[in-house]
Amino acid sequence: MKQSLEIKSKNIDIAISQALGQLRVNREDIEVEVIKEPIKGFLGLIGNKEGIFRITVKQKIEAMKKQESIKEDITTEEETLKECDVVKDFLLNIVKNLNMDIEVNVNQEKNVVKVNLTGKDASCLIGRRGETLDSIQFLAGLALNKIKKDSHFKVLIDIENYRSKREESLIRYANKVAREVAKTRRTKKLDYMNPYERRIIHSTLQNDKFVKTYSEGVDPYRRLVIEYKK
Repeated sequence: MKQSLEIKSKNIDIAISQALGQLRVNREDIEVEVIKEPIKGFLGLIGNKEGIFRITVKQKIEAMKKQESIKEDITTEEETLKECDVVKDFLLNIVKNLNMDIEVNVNQEKNVVKVNLTGKDASCLIGRRGETLDSIQFLAGLALNKIKKDSHFKVLIDIENYRSKREESLIRYANKVAREVAKTRRTKKLDYMNPYERRIIHSTLQNDKFVKTYSEGVDPYRRLVIEYKK
């Protein structure tokens, strides 16, 4: 609720000065409204009438917004730390049980908990076509959701930039197969892939003039098909 005073005075500056003393605020914290203009009498002496001024303390909306923003940032930061700690503790436990020389580095970007595993034994956890890495990532996500059931964070684990290297490899492979299908006009069924890898190939060939892509089967035995456009 706004604090407000109505002050009678011959001068607006005097009214403001009185209001600041009573309200204990600074000049920039108030709004001044002239309810009735003061009237100067003859020669400034006879017939003078005081004016009426309403002095109101501003609602410090910007300050309030800033405080709320700080609270939200603190809450988000605390939540992020908790999410990251859950994932890191889970992975450190795996590394410890496997007796591997692996360092677990965790950071957060938007709603993704990103993990980078480094060390001389890290590459052992990639597996064939990243299957072991995907399994660990899946389990880390389950661990996070079990402890933080309301979590909206996703977990993404990488080792020695395997993800980006794999993506580049899949893009080259997709273009190669697409050229082959366009040339022979024979449909090509690719090996089983996870949803992430299938999306990469779909995205790579979605605007191709000669071929189209679609998936068939059920995970984990779902594969991508590249077919010539008739």
